[in-house]
Amino acid sequence: MISSNCPQKECILAIDDEEGFLGMLKAALECYGFRVHTASSPRQAITLYRDHQRDIGMVLLDYLLPEMSGELVFENLQGLNPDVRVVLLTGCEESVANEMLKTGLRGYLQKPFSLPDLVQRVRDVIDAPVLASAASQSPA
Repeated sequence: MISSNCPQKECILAIDDEEGFLGMLKAALECYGFRVHTASSPRQAITLYRDHQRDIGMVLLDYLLPEMSGELVFENLQGLNPDVRVVLLTGCEESVANEMLKTGLRGYLQKPFSLPDLVQRVRDVIDAPVLASAASQSPA
């Protein structure tokens, strides 16, 4: 039973070109009370983020995508919001994430990962303090 005084669900954008994985990610995170937008292409993801960035608390981003790399998608998202909170989900080597961590990536999970690890990482990133550049902006 859901009470009416529950806080608004946190919203996540999940980006992965594997539809099955994306569906599983969405279903799993919704079970934990998150709202989840999904995108299976980089262009769709960037457009979705641009249109809904006020609602999206964080982004789960696959590295290997058609058309452009996760790194390029990350750069595009940062162009829309310098403080975008992104966690990379990747089967690639750690070095890929290490380079992105230097430019503001909030973390990464190596595929395959466990659901508890994913939920903990999402919770940590959403609950983390806002970076200085966002804190200086007045609330809407």
